[in-house]
Amino acid sequence: MPKASSAKGQPGDRKGQAGAPTGADRQGEPLKRQTDIARAAALIADPSRARILKCLADGRALPASALAGEAGVGAATASAHLAKLVEGELVTVKEQGRHRYYRLAGPDVSAALESLALIAPPLAITSLKQSNRTNALHRSRTCYDHLAGQLGVALMRTLLERHVLTGHDGIHRPKEAVRDRPSAYGRDIHYELTDEGRVQLAELGVDTDQLPPRRPAVRYCVDWSEHQHHLAGGLGAVLTARLFDLGWVRWGASPRVVHLTDEGAVGLERSLGLVLSD
Repeated sequence: MPKASSAKGQPGDRKGQAGAPTGADRQGEPLKRQTDIARAAALIADPSRARILKCLADGRALPASALAGEAGVGAATASAHLAKLVEGELVTVKEQGRHRYYRLAGPDVSAALESLALIAPPLAITSLKQSNRTNALHRSRTCYDHLAGQLGVALMRTLLERHVLTGHDGIHRPKEAVRDRPSAYGRDIHYELTDEGRVQLAELGVDTDQLPPRRPAVRYCVDWSEHQHHLAGGLGAVLTARLFDLGWVRWGASPRVVHLTDEGAVGLERSLGLVLSD
């Protein structure tokens, strides 16, 4: 299987010593453009808005009342924060009858939040509830609209072992990585969906000919807690949605946390041979 290889510096190029990529090389095109990073950072910097964004990071659309409760602020304050986030294009809003539902503007916003989490100081765990939530996030969570954590990584590993996907072994190796980094979309590896994989996924009820348009079909993220790859892109979103539809995973009480159901454990073992250790 191909491995990511470190780029070697060339005379006259703009990379640092030993071929270390510059910030623009690591992050891709956005840093090469004139972008207002300060404006986006200011929106995220407010603690209440940060809690709202974290609550929306699982890709769901939620009403202002639920977001106010998660942020620990009143309805009027939450509405003011949400208006700023919508104006700043970090959040979108959709009206349904008398209610307004808010969601992240897209997976790039979720990826940015994940990246900030890498450099942010950890919150002190002062209660059993916080400890349980942290453990639950490591076990299984969503990364915008696809599975992450131990469950997401195990699913990716199983898809590779069963030849549903090809291209790599799914393990992140920092010393070999060129552009890949934890808590972000991967760029070094090219995964492909196999014909055999299409058949296996069809048996699970996933039609790979009907993946969401305007986004890569197969993509991966470097999981921040497991330091391995989990499946993203259109296929990751559709497969995750299918697992919810089957009742094999369900939402937890905390934002982004998902739980594998007993039915799901049996179903994943029978359909894909995926067995999670306790």
